[in-house]
Amino acid sequence: MPGGSLDRLRTGVNPILEALERGAAATPARTVLIGDRGSLTWAELAGLVAAWRERLLALRPGPIALALDNGPAWVVLDLSALAAGIPCIPLPLFFSPQQRRHVLDRVGVVVEAASEAAGPVLSLAGTRICLRRRAAGAGAPKVAKITFTSGTTGAPKGVCLEAAVMAQVARSLIEVIEVTPADRHLAVLPLTTLLENVAGVYAPLLAGACTVVPSLGSVGLSGSSEFDVIAMVRAMRAWRPTTAILLPAMLKALVEAGSSGVAFPDSLRFLAVGGAPVAKCLLQRAAAAGLPVFQGYGLSECASVVAVNGPRGNRPGSVGRPLPHVGVAIAGDGEILVTGSRCRGYLGEAPLPASEPLATGDLGRLDESGYLYVEGRKRDVFITGFGRNVCPAWVESELSAEPAICQAAVFGEGAERNTAVVVAAGDAAAVPAAVAAANGRLPDYARIGRWLAAGAPFTPANGLVGSGGGLRRKAIGLAYGIE
Repeated sequence: MPGGSLDRLRTGVNPILEALERGAAATPARTVLIGDRGSLTWAELAGLVAAWRERLLALRPGPIALALDNGPAWVVLDLSALAAGIPCIPLPLFFSPQQRRHVLDRVGVVVEAASEAAGPVLSLAGTRICLRRRAAGAGAPKVAKITFTSGTTGAPKGVCLEAAVMAQVARSLIEVIEVTPADRHLAVLPLTTLLENVAGVYAPLLAGACTVVPSLGSVGLSGSSEFDVIAMVRAMRAWRPTTAILLPAMLKALVEAGSSGVAFPDSLRFLAVGGAPVAKCLLQRAAAAGLPVFQGYGLSECASVVAVNGPRGNRPGSVGRPLPHVGVAIAGDGEILVTGSRCRGYLGEAPLPASEPLATGDLGRLDESGYLYVEGRKRDVFITGFGRNVCPAWVESELSAEPAICQAAVFGEGAERNTAVVVAAGDAAAVPAAVAAANGRLPDYARIGRWLAAGAPFTPANGLVGSGGGLRRKAIGLAYGIE
């Protein structure tokens, strides 16, 4: 077998690596991973993982940061670090230099894999990479992955995850989504996104399915927020996936493309959407366009997915039932509490008590059938001048569901009427009608009384969006003289 021996991967306890071994033994010539420049069979992937495990260990065990575009090389290095027992730190390419430096300094990275040449260049699965050694700093705990989310101040926060927790999420997703070896998943989110990493790589691998990991540019994604829907549709037609994971803005763009006559491949059977609130009207428009969309909910602290709708139970407006291994309860103040799936803790902080439920910071409710509804962030709720509680994310999702509105930030603390700062999708003259349409779906206390035109889109570059994609409402309010 090229590149190494399968025996070197044997751990007896890691289900993800065990699945790789089984696939290589049972169907060695079957394709498991496809990229822009070629594909890998089960045997080839297992051989590369074994060989690169030895290469990483030869550089001395220590964390490895992956600063690579999507592709088979990313997956190989991620699995190689898992096989070597080395913490893997996915490093988003859109992080600012300050955020990158913060992450690397915090974990004391020993090896940094990057696509740009700043050291000896190696070839891996058709991708040129270089492994850069860095002086070890404070060091990282012995976990499988440290995924960084943006903090409220812009400094990324490291969530420490063990392999068993991520594998359990992947197993539950296989059960709910009904993944089979016949499935083909198209990764359209960055693999540095934990959701894509767990649901788009680990779950198909455990199920014996194939994953397509083209470069982000080839599926229309640039930076953290620029998206070319035609490129994505072109990729879907070329690869004919059965499953994919979308952000709400991507879904909206696909729905609008469909309404313009763009045809989608008939191979699609499950499009998951999450990462931010999704308006029910957008889900209804997606269904009308023939898109098999299922909304879900999760967070990094729970190794991504907590709940998701599935083929055997889909209630639009909800985020589905909790995964089989997850317990969800609602606290007295409405906060969602999770048991059965959690991180070890945050980098540099004491471990979280294993016996206590994880307080998500999200507000929600469970209906009589066990479906979960997420109703905003606990800390984001504002109280209007008339004493009504409003979650801005809910109102923003209704506004952003309108074709004329690209982004919206909503404010109303102590005010007689709510205000929105709106980024128009095209002609600003269409915004008033769009605001009126959204208001028609909202109760009177949540409606927009006035709106301001944003001078530019909200992005991480201008400090108005966090690296994880969430709005920085305080910064937006200051920029537009609201707060």
